[in-house]
Amino acid sequence: MHSLNRQKGMTAIGWLIVLALIGFFVLLALRMVPAYMEYYKVVSTLESLEEETGWSNVTPQAIRRLIERRFDISYVQSITPRQVSIKPLGAYYNVSARYEAREPIFGNVYVVMKFHKQVKVRRN
Repeated sequence: MHSLNRQKGMTAIGWLIVLALIGFFVLLALRMVPAYMEYYKVVSTLESLEEETGWSNVTPQAIRRLIERRFDISYVQSITPRQVSIKPLGAYYNVSARYEAREPIFGNVYVVMKFHKQVKVRRN
């Protein structure tokens, strides 16, 4: 008879379960990383508006044109400049980008990521 104390390690089924879990999370990461990289491009675009100097006339149209150019350069496709909210708030414009990205995992299973970034741009 074999003693239970001498049995060590994982069975083949145990290894398959562990490998399946690791594979699932790797697949999830591979699907989500591009959406997060694009979000960081949106964040850098909006944060650069705060630092922008030398504007002769800061208007929502001028802000939107600048966002459009920077989105084109950065290849941002999840959100358009029209979806960026620009509202006056005292001596500032409140520029807000709120959107969600859906990435397919397999079949009809998707991962949904919601993104939101808000900055204040000084009015002249």
